[in-house]
Amino acid sequence: MYIMDFNMSKNWIDTHFHVFNAGVAVEGARYAPQYCAKLSDWMRQAQNVGVARGVWVQPSFLGTDNSLMIDALASHPDKLRGIAVVSPSVDIETLKTLHISGVRGIRLNLSGVSHDIPEWTLSDNIWEAIHSLGWHLEIHTDQGKLPQVLRQIPSDTPLVVDHMAKPLEASASDPTLMALKKHASLAPVYVKLSGAYRLGGVHPETLASLLLSELGPGALLWGSDWPCTNHEAFANFETLIAQAHAWTGAESFEQIMAHNPSRLYWGGGQSQYRQSPP
Repeated sequence: MYIMDFNMSKNWIDTHFHVFNAGVAVEGARYAPQYCAKLSDWMRQAQNVGVARGVWVQPSFLGTDNSLMIDALASHPDKLRGIAVVSPSVDIETLKTLHISGVRGIRLNLSGVSHDIPEWTLSDNIWEAIHSLGWHLEIHTDQGKLPQVLRQIPSDTPLVVDHMAKPLEASASDPTLMALKKHASLAPVYVKLSGAYRLGGVHPETLASLLLSELGPGALLWGSDWPCTNHEAFANFETLIAQAHAWTGAESFEQIMAHNPSRLYWGGGQSQYRQSPP
């Protein structure tokens, strides 16, 4: 069990949570939760442990209908940022409107589907907008599949990678870790310490330590993954934060919990990213 004192900073930021209504999903979705995950519930639980702001990540089962998120961003412009799901054929004016609303990136969730993405590779609008708006591409893959995806996107694309990047093993020689380091030498890269229960047997503490040493504390973020869909028993903020503290140590913890995400989502976007691994 992980235990820590929560009488600490009140400026922490949760960079990965979801909100949705019960049973609502686009046609063909692989999964539709049969319960509500309310913004008010996330806020209450987050604030109880010193999390002051958050990044609403559009869940894949809602498709490109970002309206629920956009309404919430308008109501809480100082507390929330958003990561949208869009079509690869989206026009630049739509992306500019999303930016004004508080969106700061595009999510590409490939978990459980093909990792061949020719329609994205050919979408000049996407890559131009990411750079001009100061956004990033947020990627979620199946275990061990990140290198395949990175080969298909421009090498100068700023990245945020979900759920500890999901390598096949916690090793510096693992292809996922090697691909991350290569990309980080060419473009900004962040990895989220989130979803440890989605790692398929890879030891999360060992992997967190490896990410810290290979990429540096400036390249890490923390996310609750609330409400931890399909793993709801893990949706405990105190445990998740104490876990991250134990993995990273006090010296890096505040940077990961507050400084990195504040700079990334509120302080100027990709131009403020850390540029290369140590």
